Amino acid sequence: MKTDDFDYDLPERCIAQEPAAVRDACKMLVMNRETGELEDRIFRDIIEYLEPGDVLVANETRVMPARLLGAKRGTGGQAEVFLLRQRMGTAADAYVATEGPDGALGSNQQAIWEVLVRPGKRLKPGSGAIVDFCDAEGNVALSAEIVDWGADSGRGERIARLTTSRPSLDEALHAVGHTPLPPYIKHYAGDEELYQTVYSRHESSAAAPTAGLHFTPELIERLRAKGIEWHTVELEVGLDTFRIVDEDDPEKHTIHTEFYTVPQETVDACDAAHARGNRVIAVGTTSVRSLESAYDRELGCLRARNREATSLYILPGYTFGVVDALVTNFHVPRSTLMMLVSAFSTRENIMAAYKHAIESDYRLLSFGDAMFIE
Repeated sequence: MKTDDFDYDLPERCIAQEPAAVRDACKMLVMNRETGELEDRIFRDIIEYLEPGDVLVANETRVMPARLLGAKRGTGGQAEVFLLRQRMGTAADAYVATEGPDGALGSNQQAIWEVLVRPGKRLKPGSGAIVDFCDAEGNVALSAEIVDWGADSGRGERIARLTTSRPSLDEALHAVGHTPLPPYIKHYAGDEELYQTVYSRHESSAAAPTAGLHFTPELIERLRAKGIEWHTVELEVGLDTFRIVDEDDPEKHTIHTEFYTVPQETVDACDAAHARGNRVIAVGTTSVRSLESAYDRELGCLRARNREATSLYILPGYTFGVVDALVTNFHVPRSTLMMLVSAFSTRENIMAAYKHAIESDYRLLSFGDAMFIE
């Protein structure tokens, strides 16, 4: 197995630059995971492929305003800080006494975060590098001091201390932050809420669980009315999941840790579905990773988890313990997500499906059309 096995030619014209006008009116490519048989539908038709008693499991995480655009203190040079994940067990959510420019002591909120920075050459630990971020009135609402190197410093990863005089860091982030979009979405200036699922709750992710973008409240209600259950998990989506694998051997690639939660209610619903012969359908690869991470292979059962860490890396040859069908988007070439969906079916089936989608003018990637693998 080589990383090249999961590569394909992605034409620029196929990369969706904006969401569908109506969430559930996008295209949906239905694929039989065993035979590779394909069918072209629209997303709201998914109700025809589900039976009463089936269980849909969606990731209810919400995207943070994680993209911060500011100026380096002292030089005024433009700088960007992208929040990846908060370091737990640090000074988060604690007031600390700090000395202001006039010598007066004030109370500030602080937290330590793993971040990406640009330009990396100008934002190095030990250089006193601080970036200030202003609100709409031009007042500094948040500052980021670069205090250490990150795990992948060559890609701009750093450790930053965030500080604000606002009542909370959350308030400061919403005053200065922007919802991050993937770099292949070039000029979208529409409603940032369209990069959130309609059922999202807790802001904890650096990227959206995009398979869920196709659901509307009305479609969810129609599914429930048919007897199809809707349950949730939460996985705090990081950027590492979507990165292209650089190694020739995919098994040498390491996925960074993400945190996930699987409530007992979801565990009970999945167990009951399997007991009566129904299916568990994951909405998105993040739901797959949550459910499969929570599966105890020694005991042969799903167990509730509360913000536990996972670095589960699903490659072809993996045996799925929980998930029976998958709602997903079309993924970046050479990504771990291409490997995951290939593991759920076969590499040959997935590559044939992607070829069909490109030839049929499907819209691909985060704002693109859907795929249902059953």
